[in-house]
Amino acid sequence: RAREGWYKIIYVAPERLETEGFQAFVREADISLVAVDEAHCISQWGQDFRPSYLNIPAFVESLPHRPPVGAFTATATPDVKADIHRLLDLQDPLELTTGFDRENLYFEVQQPADKRAALLELVKGRPGKCGIVYCATRKNVEEVCDFLRQRGVAAARYHAGLDPEERQRNQEDFLYDRVQVMVATNAFGMGIDKPNVRFVIHYNMPKDLESYYQEAGRAGRDGQPARCTLLYSGTDVRTIRFFIDKEREADNGLPADVKAEAARKAEERLKYMTFYSTTQHCLRGFLLQYFGEAAPKKCGNCSCCLAAEQEAQLQVEYARRRAAQSADRLEKPRRAKPAAGSLSEADEKLLNALYAVRKRLAGKQNLPAFMVFNDATLREMAEKKPMSIDELLNIGGVGEKKAARYGNAFLRVIEDAVGSRE
Repeated sequence: RAREGWYKIIYVAPERLETEGFQAFVREADISLVAVDEAHCISQWGQDFRPSYLNIPAFVESLPHRPPVGAFTATATPDVKADIHRLLDLQDPLELTTGFDRENLYFEVQQPADKRAALLELVKGRPGKCGIVYCATRKNVEEVCDFLRQRGVAAARYHAGLDPEERQRNQEDFLYDRVQVMVATNAFGMGIDKPNVRFVIHYNMPKDLESYYQEAGRAGRDGQPARCTLLYSGTDVRTIRFFIDKEREADNGLPADVKAEAARKAEERLKYMTFYSTTQHCLRGFLLQYFGEAAPKKCGNCSCCLAAEQEAQLQVEYARRRAAQSADRLEKPRRAKPAAGSLSEADEKLLNALYAVRKRLAGKQNLPAFMVFNDATLREMAEKKPMSIDELLNIGGVGEKKAARYGNAFLRVIEDAVGSRE
């Protein structure tokens, strides 16, 4: 069927490019574009170096006519970008970087004496919110998942050692909000675009910042605030070094010098990952600088920046109290202002009613809830309270098809809420 031109797009693993059957096929096919996904894999500086990617340029040159070539990745440092350009033999390419800063993500590093206690506090502190807990090994996944279940958390597990049927079932349970937490190795997440993940916790430190950024970035894809927490300990570094040594000693057909260089660069990336995990400076700034972007000294939305602000506030408060005591008086503490964009109690009640309608409609159609409307759309409905289809269409995330299919159900809830206040 591919030979007959049935398909617009064919997904191919780079290893297949060298097979005789595929080579025979491409000599006959009219290929209009070669798109290299996860292009960082071509570089030994990239976190997932795969030697088979090095054969892509020869494959392109072997085609009857050279088509345009595109390369795509979400985690390329300046060194990796240069490698992609050079090794893929890109000819005068248009280069587009959309930026690494995700302002809605709060970054945090903890160094707890008891990781399990810290994990449970983080998860229990977000009741009803869904999240992902990443672990370094399958054994850790099993143990952490059992620990959370025993303490009343609806958790599922995901790693490459499970039967495909269980992996699929657990993935769907998470996608359809039947479980709150997915405990997983880095095998989980590719191709998963669940917008309302409110937290990502790394129970173990990842091997490099590219992996951390990619995995943490699965939180808050709906643009709403989300929390990315790394639980760090020194044993994490030793575990990663063990895997680097194991890869260097593996009999994978690569020359010894290539394996040695790949191990050296893996150690270099591990060094920066460790620096991130132990720095007292802005975490967002550290990430942005690593990926070659300008960054502020303080972002105000990470644990390091907030800790510094709290320390400064404590110093100011201490000085103020000393001055007040010397005058034999104390000022009354000021009331905190409500957070920007916060909903009133009545609007929160309306938002919960909208969530209930969404859940009912999604259940009837066997859809994940966010496929009806995402959380940001429901929040805007609760704030603006549209009273007609025309007004509903002005809400972000509401198109004509969804308005026609679901609009009346949500408008009735809004009308009931508004009417009960009058």
